[in-house]
Amino acid sequence: MTLDIAETDRILEPPHGTRPDPDAFVQAAMAWHFDPDTGSPFWLKRATAFDFDPRRDIRTHADLARFPNVAAELRHVPAADLVPRGYGDRPDVIGVYESGGTTGAPKRVVLLRDWLERTLHWSNEALDAYGFPRGADWLGLVPGGPHIVGEYFQRSVATHGRYGFRVDLDPRWVKRAIAQGRGPEAGAYAEHVIDQAAEVLRTQDIGVMTITPPLLERLARRDELVDLVNDKVRAIRWGGTQMDADSRHLYRTEVFPDTVLSGNYGSTMILGFAGERPGLPDDEPCVFDTLDPWVTFGVVDPDTGLPVPYGERGRVVAHHVSKSFLLPNNLERDLATRVSPPEGGIGDSVADIAPVGVFENETVIEGVY
Repeated sequence: MTLDIAETDRILEPPHGTRPDPDAFVQAAMAWHFDPDTGSPFWLKRATAFDFDPRRDIRTHADLARFPNVAAELRHVPAADLVPRGYGDRPDVIGVYESGGTTGAPKRVVLLRDWLERTLHWSNEALDAYGFPRGADWLGLVPGGPHIVGEYFQRSVATHGRYGFRVDLDPRWVKRAIAQGRGPEAGAYAEHVIDQAAEVLRTQDIGVMTITPPLLERLARRDELVDLVNDKVRAIRWGGTQMDADSRHLYRTEVFPDTVLSGNYGSTMILGFAGERPGLPDDEPCVFDTLDPWVTFGVVDPDTGLPVPYGERGRVVAHHVSKSFLLPNNLERDLATRVSPPEGGIGDSVADIAPVGVFENETVIEGVY
């Protein structure tokens, strides 16, 4: 498939809020990422070992399953080799971000401005649909440093809120402490984080809070903080680890009954997150939808790689296909229930997220994040 740059941009970068034809989108992405003039050094070199030609043979979304899972290779690839040459000598790079290091050395991805802006536009529309107030002050109990969630928090504040207050987390330290049998230390660290959040809640007019489920549980044990949240916070955005249906129902109906509660299912390897579907009953599990066709999920039998039936559980496979980044067919460390996507969507939506016990020969430890 041969496309000029203008045609590629038209398909890969349509106006916000619109979706391109999925097959035309995949074909344009293959033309971009595997053209020697526009593709990244990493993918151009990697393609020499394929038994297929991406520009000729990858024609549909389903064909993405033909790619090998190269996520583990992102532990050692030079970050500059991941940026498509088509962006020129000075690509608008927001930052280089790392996975949590749950299963060994962290993997790295590069975030470019065009993808950040598309994700934020989509995310802000979802916040509006849920009733998150615009122009509010935000408090985030989220990791900073090499973790992409901290960047998205700051950008969400800048585009949807007003002032952002943040309590930093070091999830790697917590995971290490748990792995080494130092559970009380990890617990003390989590309480230290909640202590810092308490000072912000006492002194600032916080309207939106971003937090992980384990930390929200700790916050909810303190009556003073529950009262402060109910008095000030109009919406809570949670993510990072799972929240079971019983806890979600309890928070929504008894602990924070007048506060909007909405979740994200994020992953560094998709350069973003999936959002909780609006309108779900309080007593049902969260269903997460992606920004397709740029990010899509599949739920598969890990032994066969084939999709499980809707309503059944399997492993999550994630595809990121955008102009700025390509990572198809990445087997994530999570189990999920397969759910049909929203009308007109492609791929799968997911519910009942839970980590596998062992991934890439490493025990999975979630900790506070």
